Amino acid sequence: MRKSPILAALALLCLAGTAYADTSSKKIAFSNNYAGNSWRQAMLKSYDIITKKAVADGIVAASDVFTTADQEVPTQAAQIQNLILQGYDAIVINAGSPDALNGAVKQACDAGIVVVSFDGIVTEPCAYRVVVDFKAMGKEQVAQMAKFQPKGGNLLEIRGLAGTSIDEAIHAGILEGVAANPQFKIVNSVTGNWDQTTAQKAVATVLPSLPEIVGIVDQGGDGYGAAQAFAAAGKPRPTIILGNRQDELAWWKEQKAKDGYQTWSSSIAPGVSSLAFWVAQQVLDGRTDIPHDLLVPYLAFTQEDFEAALPNIQEGGVATHEYTQADAIEAIKANIK
Repeated sequence: MRKSPILAALALLCLAGTAYADTSSKKIAFSNNYAGNSWRQAMLKSYDIITKKAVADGIVAASDVFTTADQEVPTQAAQIQNLILQGYDAIVINAGSPDALNGAVKQACDAGIVVVSFDGIVTEPCAYRVVVDFKAMGKEQVAQMAKFQPKGGNLLEIRGLAGTSIDEAIHAGILEGVAANPQFKIVNSVTGNWDQTTAQKAVATVLPSLPEIVGIVDQGGDGYGAAQAFAAAGKPRPTIILGNRQDELAWWKEQKAKDGYQTWSSSIAPGVSSLAFWVAQQVLDGRTDIPHDLLVPYLAFTQEDFEAALPNIQEGGVATHEYTQADAIEAIKANIK
């Protein structure tokens, strides 16, 4: 029997990977556990830019954002359960814990809801994870530090939001980096919550009791605050690994102009939130070839290229990239083995 032109066209579209089902009636929710720093604000802005256009273009019916007020995991779990009851077709999650939300995530999956976690990922197998190799990023910090401080010395570590997969992975990578570069020793660790103000206060508190510090390893959103704490205390300026924030890179430029100051900067691009959205949309679109773990590269700047990028970063913001649907399809292809 001869195939109809319509069926043939549909078959070609499916083979091309461009369309499987209609998602114009689908609703996607975003469950976010924290919004209290410049990275998270940039993340939300990127998500808003991409998803508002997707709704306006009729690709999805809704993409609503819900941020918990208290950063507590039980609050986010309750939020996810509420989103299940509200009938969302997919939930994008930046999770406050890699495992404590798994019960709520499993409930969502059992209800037929697509769950895509990113940045702060969940370990429940039914969920998709858009991940950066944070452990490798943490290890690379120490490798870079060895270039600037080849004789080694004492390091101060600034950690992120306690209990998150990001904090644990970067910390583990830093420890591996120190093990591979035994000329360094971590002499103290403080919590900065990925926030300049919090980090500055935390560093200022421990500074009087610290031996001479040659470098600071951290998680992003804390480098400028650490620099301010050292300056206020009249302490020698250490090599501070930075996290792609505009104020950090502007400070780096000032220090470089003054005396050739050298460092390295890295972070996950806040716009990865938009990639998570498109992954959810593609799963709703009927794609069955998407791996549950999608690895994307982190964004890094060196002594040679950070100044060229600085004018393109919004004041008070973070270096980022918003992902289009085409970007997401390419990212998915790159992860299919």
